[in-house]
Amino acid sequence: MGVYCEDLGDIDRAIQEYQQAIKEDPGSSLLHFSLASAFIKKNDALSAVSQLNQAAGLAPEAVEPHAVLALVYASQNKQELAAQEYELALKNASKLEPENIEIYRNLGLIYLQRKKLKEAEGIFKLITGMAPRDAEAHFYLASVYYELKDYGPAEKELKSTLKLKSDYHEALNFLGYFYLEQDRNIDKAGSMIRKALSFEPENGAYIDSLGWFYFKKGKFKDALSQLEKAASLLSDPAIYDHLGDVFLKLGNRDNARLNWDKSLKLDASQEKVKEKLFKLTNGK
Repeated sequence: MGVYCEDLGDIDRAIQEYQQAIKEDPGSSLLHFSLASAFIKKNDALSAVSQLNQAAGLAPEAVEPHAVLALVYASQNKQELAAQEYELALKNASKLEPENIEIYRNLGLIYLQRKKLKEAEGIFKLITGMAPRDAEAHFYLASVYYELKDYGPAEKELKSTLKLKSDYHEALNFLGYFYLEQDRNIDKAGSMIRKALSFEPENGAYIDSLGWFYFKKGKFKDALSQLEKAASLLSDPAIYDHLGDVFLKLGNRDNARLNWDKSLKLDASQEKVKEKLFKLTNGK
């Protein structure tokens, strides 16, 4: 009767019927999930979350309660709770379909997003073991190693990515910028970044990389032009940090300070940027 009323659009009556059904069978995960779905249609998120949590508790291996909880939390801008529920949904899904690479890939991305780097490493290594020619898995494994500051394996995985897919522009930019950070293969880095830009000429991150390439080459005016363009396309602390470095090289201390301030407003944890500002302020 609850399903019938819901199909007719009588959500209030459907809720009553589902509640009556739950009185008869309070241990049914499906009934709590159905009631939650009706509450969602009534825009009653609080009641929906309560029922979804009960559904998940009654069926710990189920996928749907966690997946829908993730959507509800995301709609409330509770991103951390949404990520937790999506992670649980994907874990359960991987048990049901242990050879489904896409489930593992999404789980790995959730781990990477939540900075659970060792878990992410395990997932992407599992994928590369199952599908050695999966370029995307090698790329994300490189991202994990980079976050772990394990730079040798990061470079190796980026090279594997490009060997499998030479036009993978995200990997081209990543490896190019990686070389710039390490002050090696500078000209090669520039070529890779330009190739990435040929695929996405208005990508702010790639333009930032090109600006940083010019900085490394000592072409500060060219660097300034590219970095200002990047900043117009993307609000990113690294871009403003780079702009601060360029302005300092050009002798414009006020603009250097202004851009480092902007960088710290976006990410206050940058110790190197704080150090630059301290030295600038204290005339060192």
